[in-house]
Amino acid sequence: MQTTAGRAWWPDRLIELNPKLKDCEPEELWRTLKHELAHLIAYERCGRRRIDPHGPEWASACADLGIPGERPFHTLPFKRRQMKRNHAYVCPNCLATIHRVKPIQRAVACYDCCRKFSDGTYHDRFRLVKKKPL
Repeated sequence: MQTTAGRAWWPDRLIELNPKLKDCEPEELWRTLKHELAHLIAYERCGRRRIDPHGPEWASACADLGIPGERPFHTLPFKRRQMKRNHAYVCPNCLATIHRVKPIQRAVACYDCCRKFSDGTYHDRFRLVKKKPL
């Protein structure tokens, strides 16, 4: 882990914390642990249904753990690394461009268009198309 404070693995129900947290305040360590535990609780409550990692289900779990108003991202001084996003994809419907570090390996559609026009389910007409380099 380079820049993230922790990770939650579901359905394995594991939490991984960044070793750099040992140099932080104990309150920060506990807050990060509760943040990651909230992910596991949210996924457990929703079963097999897909949810947004930092959506309302996660926010509710945070509130239940005593950290209401928790932000999705930490402000710890971990060095961030910049990665060049060489792959660009375009939604044929809304023309939104999505830049990626790695190429997409499977059929992926525009999230916003699927939510708006297809009740949140995948539809091939919103499938992202690889943009040709200039």
